[in-house]
Amino acid sequence: MYFDVRRAASAVVEKPAIRRHPRALFSVPITLRYLMAGGIRTSRGISLDISEEGLGAIVQGDLCLGETVEIDLRMPENPLSTVAIVRHTSSVRSGFEFLGLTPEERRQIGESTKPLQSQSRTLGL
Repeated sequence: MYFDVRRAASAVVEKPAIRRHPRALFSVPITLRYLMAGGIRTSRGISLDISEEGLGAIVQGDLCLGETVEIDLRMPENPLSTVAIVRHTSSVRSGFEFLGLTPEERRQIGESTKPLQSQSRTLGL
């Protein structure tokens, strides 16, 4: 059986990412809490971008894909504390998908980032 690796690789590269909610540049200090052997670990970091679905950030410590974390961050209106799943992680950046946000919390994120979304689109995010 013949398989053209170049064609398969180019198909993956050419596929555009489709987002349900636009991301906005958003940089605030964050605190993460998650279970480790021996108890709960607290790490600090800084957010990079945010949407109603999740958050990109630089964080201290080692995270694992699929791990559940609690994230505290300062929003312009009120502080937000939410649960998220680690969707990707590297030595440079991690991505989190929010779980169980209330409609009010989603509205708060959407409203807080509206002015920032136009800047993000200009920068190609």
